[in-house]
Amino acid sequence: MRRSQAVSPRGAGATRAVGSLSLLVASSELAVRLLSPRTPLPELEQVRLLDHFTADEMRRGARFARPQIALGLARGALDLAALATLVARRRSRPVAGASTVARATLAGALTGSGLAVTLSLPGLPLAALARRRALAVGLVTQSWRGWGADLAKATAIQGVLAGAGGAAVVYAMRRWPRGWWLAAAGGSVAFGAALATLAPVVLDPVFSDFTPLPEGQTRDDVLALAAAAGVRVGEVYAVDASRRTTAANAYVTGLGPTKRVVLFDTLLDRYDRDQVRVVVAHELAHVRHRDVLRSVAFAALSAPAAALAVQQLGWTLTEERGSAGALPAVALSLAIVSLPVGLLGARLSRRVELRADALSLELTGAAQAFAQFERAVAVQNVADVDPPRLARMVASHPPTGERIGMALAFERRARPAPAR
Repeated sequence: MRRSQAVSPRGAGATRAVGSLSLLVASSELAVRLLSPRTPLPELEQVRLLDHFTADEMRRGARFARPQIALGLARGALDLAALATLVARRRSRPVAGASTVARATLAGALTGSGLAVTLSLPGLPLAALARRRALAVGLVTQSWRGWGADLAKATAIQGVLAGAGGAAVVYAMRRWPRGWWLAAAGGSVAFGAALATLAPVVLDPVFSDFTPLPEGQTRDDVLALAAAAGVRVGEVYAVDASRRTTAANAYVTGLGPTKRVVLFDTLLDRYDRDQVRVVVAHELAHVRHRDVLRSVAFAALSAPAAALAVQQLGWTLTEERGSAGALPAVALSLAIVSLPVGLLGARLSRRVELRADALSLELTGAAQAFAQFERAVAVQNVADVDPPRLARMVASHPPTGERIGMALAFERRARPAPAR
């Protein structure tokens, strides 16, 4: 007869962690399918990039953008390595003794803040190198002192938020030792929704000045497009992006009373009326389809499985329970869990962006202006217009060629049939 071999607790924990990660991938994939646009997108025209960009423009974008992505990935790897080192060091220490809930929660707040600040340091040289490369191509206008001030403010905000998160996680661990993941999932969704609502009026003004779009042609165009899209836009703001960058952009932010469209001053200053209109129409499409709320919904659908995976993976990394000493393992688990969720979320984002492009073309009918803007902004932002597969997978927006292809296909469909 065979003797049965007992599975070690660590082996069983690893099996549960793998199972929870598989559940996470499945639930996130389901969320992408549920939240993806239902209406089929129009067929894209095949685009020969050399018909729209010179070879030098394409080489310049690739030489700049691809190393920037590599530097970003290297910073992420450094963060993971730093967290893994902290977790490994905790393994060699005895498990912390019992303490009151209040003391444990306070320790969680201090540890969370400390982790956020400490982990911002290893990647600083790579961030400075990436910034220096952006300076070299003319994308950055801000001084090093200004960059340092922004970095200090961002680190302080991250420290406060991480401290609150650390306190909440430790409290949940003490209150619900085995089921704290469920409380963490609900809390993360509520926090994300609150942050999406409050960030435009609480956090964004810390870094930039926002000015309501003044009376004039651009504001009239915005109101006319909003009426055509059937949306109430709230307010439209210009942001002083030129104090930091020469890049042009626009975005939708906020929920409910803080919902707004924000246009970079570099966009308003450098592009003609029709090109600004197609950008505004694109952002209004996000408002019409409630795409900010869609991102919150994606987080909500992914959160339970993500929190469970963090718990199960964290339990394989540390024996500490219900104390601040468990937070490095939780943070490392969260970083690992975020990878598949981020990739799937990026895929959803690309589909949403293409739908916004389609509605922009329908609202404006300006296919040539759309294609010209995509070409001009790619050159201005030193973008890689033919990115490699990895860059396409992590990107939140479709590549430039696809967006130009949508405009060309729209123009072909709108062209009147020749008379017989």
